[in-house]
Amino acid sequence: MENSVAQNLEFLTQLQAIDSQIDSIMKIRGDLPNEVRDLEDEIIGIETRISKFEQEAGTLKDEIGRLKLSIKDSDKLIKKYQEQQGNVKNNREFEAIAKEIESQELDIQLYEKKIKEANVKIEAKNVEIEAIKLTLGDRKKDLQVKKSDLETIIGESQEEESKLVIVREEAMKKVDERLLFSYSRLRGNYANGLSVVSVKRGACGGCFNMVPPQRQADIRDRKKIIVCEHCGRILANVETTEFDTFKLK
Repeated sequence: MENSVAQNLEFLTQLQAIDSQIDSIMKIRGDLPNEVRDLEDEIIGIETRISKFEQEAGTLKDEIGRLKLSIKDSDKLIKKYQEQQGNVKNNREFEAIAKEIESQELDIQLYEKKIKEANVKIEAKNVEIEAIKLTLGDRKKDLQVKKSDLETIIGESQEEESKLVIVREEAMKKVDERLLFSYSRLRGNYANGLSVVSVKRGACGGCFNMVPPQRQADIRDRKKIIVCEHCGRILANVETTEFDTFKLK
């Protein structure tokens, strides 16, 4: 059985009062929940950067290890070629071996240069990592403080909020589904969350545009749902100063 228009308006008014009280609790928390989430995201980003730099430093260390092995291999070849020089039969063989020795020596110089460059990069990354870790420490301290503040605020209102949420679920069940959808859509459209308002001093309590006398009479009759022609909010009654704070039983 569907509700009458008057019943739906009454239920919507109650639901708006409950939601407005929940909104007030959320407002007390301010931007703290968002600040906590932002800090958590920033910390994850910083930790990801540190991990990336550490991986890059590790890759450079592995490269240094390979270059040192190459130097050892070149040293072995040089010794081998030097031994062969003692057994050559002519100048052509001697010169050929000398070129091989020279080539290996040049390779060693190149490897040593690359090792120095890699060490410089590692040092730079280590400096950057330490600087980022300091920032990470600061952000973690900030997060701890803000989480503590948020937990304190939530703790002070948690019981009331939990009761309101339960009562809200019951209130939602009383409203016709079509109207509940419109109510929820309107709440999402406005920052103050007001979907259902009163006509105050002849004006919409949401957008403050004037409501014609005939529409005010229709609102008082409660025979049909009247919405503000300017903002689309549901006009529940006339001359009520404001919605009473919902009283928890």
